[in-house]
Amino acid sequence: MSSISDVLQDMKQKVCSCIDKWSEKLRMLSEDIWSCPELAYEEHKAHDRLVEFFSQDPGWKVDSHFKLPTAFRAKWAPAASQHGHVINVGFLCEYDALPGIGHACGHNLIAEVGAAAAVGLKHVLENTESLPVPVQVTVLGTPAEEGGGGKIDLIKEGAFEGMDVVFMAHPSKEDAVYLPCVAIHDVIIKYHGKASHASAYPWEGVNALDAAVLCYNNLSVLRQQMKPDWRVHGIIKHGGEKPNIIPAFTQLEYYLRTPSRSELPVLKEKAVRCFRSAADATGCQVEVEFSKNQFDNMLRFSTLEELFERNGRALGMDFTTDEAVLEESGSTDFGNVTFVVPGIHPYFYIGSNALNHTEEYTVAAGDARAQFFTLRVAKALAMTALDVLLHPELLQRVKEEFTEAIMKEER
Repeated sequence: MSSISDVLQDMKQKVCSCIDKWSEKLRMLSEDIWSCPELAYEEHKAHDRLVEFFSQDPGWKVDSHFKLPTAFRAKWAPAASQHGHVINVGFLCEYDALPGIGHACGHNLIAEVGAAAAVGLKHVLENTESLPVPVQVTVLGTPAEEGGGGKIDLIKEGAFEGMDVVFMAHPSKEDAVYLPCVAIHDVIIKYHGKASHASAYPWEGVNALDAAVLCYNNLSVLRQQMKPDWRVHGIIKHGGEKPNIIPAFTQLEYYLRTPSRSELPVLKEKAVRCFRSAADATGCQVEVEFSKNQFDNMLRFSTLEELFERNGRALGMDFTTDEAVLEESGSTDFGNVTFVVPGIHPYFYIGSNALNHTEEYTVAAGDARAQFFTLRVAKALAMTALDVLLHPELLQRVKEEFTEAIMKEER
């Protein structure tokens, strides 16, 4: 009789073989998304292409326009798992692009990874005679990561309810099990003054540009009173029309970041005082418009990270130990997901040293060389899902870590 470890190893080999068999279809999927970049909430062609991809594989129940116009859901479960409690493993696909430079963050590859891991896992499970627990595989297409926060919208709509664990992976310039993802809220500040001739009768005007400059300087001065790991950075998006017209309107955009979502309200309060005091000093009116969704920091689950790293190393992934890299921080709406369901969001090398959000990375994300690395990380995610499914005690440990992480955040 085969041991559970032998069965698991055999299933991992099969999931890798299945993903390899699907490699050409997966490459075409990624290429189609890359060649037609669409901005947040406008990913109609990418949505349709992914819906088509899963609809052509028998067994998936596909819901197009799921909760949001450009979101989708694909579900698979064996007949025996249709009723009662199941272990629901989720994979997330992103597919929005950046303005002007297309898929410079490689979201076409994120979509491919989610699709590859899910298809590989599904085909192995449906050909397995017996499993220790009833299972379900769910794929969520999550739009608008680059702007708006589609995952947060989907959380509000209940799209993650019933999921036990979720996986996705993000392209980068190196392999990393985890990189810090901090809480962020972006804000638009608008100053309204009064136009006047800047030379003939400037005393008749109310200078909105002065307000914008004071706002910028206020925040620069605030930095010396901020915690070292807080971040405030912004731009003046509109500064006026002509030098001989006192500006009646100016606009700034700022990002406010803290390591934990619990600290963000403190920083926001300080920043708002900077915004409003600039208006008071210049006699302008001010509008402060925070975006509808705040991105949370990402919770960590060591059990999932260790399993993924072990599987990744078995496939040849070379995880960075560079402390400078491991301290780099960004923000993602996957952070919010980790507050409702445990999951991991590792990073993977795609064959290029280009930096994300550059034109060079756009080229790399569409290059054929990225395919090997993309499918490799998809295999590692699917293998990690198998670990959780065949060892229910591991999932229990993950759930305990989730409870502890939430309690720690709420202290």
